[in-house]
Amino acid sequence: MPGFLLHMGATVLCAHGGQAMPTAPEPRVMVSGQPVATLAAPWVIAGCALPPPAAANGPCVTAQFMTSATRVLANGVPVLLLDSQALCTPTATPLMPVATQTRVNGV
Repeated sequence: MPGFLLHMGATVLCAHGGQAMPTAPEPRVMVSGQPVATLAAPWVIAGCALPPPAAANGPCVTAQFMTSATRVLANGVPVLLLDSQALCTPTATPLMPVATQTRVNGV
């Protein structure tokens, strides 16, 4: 499905409200003045509200996207889209892209 490309300034949250950021965005490809996010790099999560073991299995620490664009690449790596799917570690909950730039679409 077509969707807007994720970039460094996109708002991406874990299921518990933690803010996620890409560890290695692609610096050579920019949208809205910020580097795009690709499938290759994991994401780090800060501020997850899920309690640590004994009360739960949290907090979310990292996440890895599993789906991406099929036709749009940045330096040979698929870019991430607003509808891309990811799983957080160690909680196995989804990562949710909430807001991103609205000028560049990908498929």
